Amino acid sequence: MSSRFEGLRALFFNGTLKRSPEPSNTEGLIRVSADLMAREGVEVEVIRTIDHDIAVGVYPDMTEHGWASDEWPALYEKVLAADILVLCGPIWLGDNSSETKKLIERLYACSHLLNDAGQYAYYGRVGGCLITGNEDGVKHCAMNVLYSLQHLGYTIPPQADAGWIGAIGPGPSYLDAGSGGPDNDFTNRNTTFMTWNLMHLASMLKAHGGIPAHGNQRAAWDRGERFDFINPNPGYR
Repeated sequence: MSSRFEGLRALFFNGTLKRSPEPSNTEGLIRVSADLMAREGVEVEVIRTIDHDIAVGVYPDMTEHGWASDEWPALYEKVLAADILVLCGPIWLGDNSSETKKLIERLYACSHLLNDAGQYAYYGRVGGCLITGNEDGVKHCAMNVLYSLQHLGYTIPPQADAGWIGAIGPGPSYLDAGSGGPDNDFTNRNTTFMTWNLMHLASMLKAHGGIPAHGNQRAAWDRGERFDFINPNPGYR
């Protein structure tokens, strides 16, 4: 049976600090969302950033700035091919992991690039996030991720984040026996809402050709076309 979401692609980046094949608690939560998308016909890929040689920096290709190697340009092509981007990761010291932060920096490094309509390249795509940990900070981490994505040009649907935290301090993590993580109704509800909202919004944007280009083309603004801009200070000329 065909699905209305066939033809959509979703990319999950896992900011865990654990290399494959070590089990990742964050990936356990990712699978709740990714498996639902796959059942609905979405093509899904999950990538652990720590498994890849991603250079630190704010340029699209850091080999042009002194680095011996950089896998980000190849990963960026996957980002552009995805209609849905979900940034996921653990909480450390109440904040996103270094891997998650590095990924956001590299997304930012390409934020000046344009699509065929002259808009910033991430326009027409939707974003969300998933957070895991055993200390407080789910909402703080989600705020940082979702603000960053929308600032770069992603469209954020309602209820675009979900997370799970265990007891504060040392204790079982999401996939550990007795943690209650996979059975937590609040987490599963929010993850499900996020997943469906991402698919709905991505489908709507794709069906309508993304975000309309009028009023948000950098090159047109640079040429002096000010669209429907209203000067907030009428006395200024």
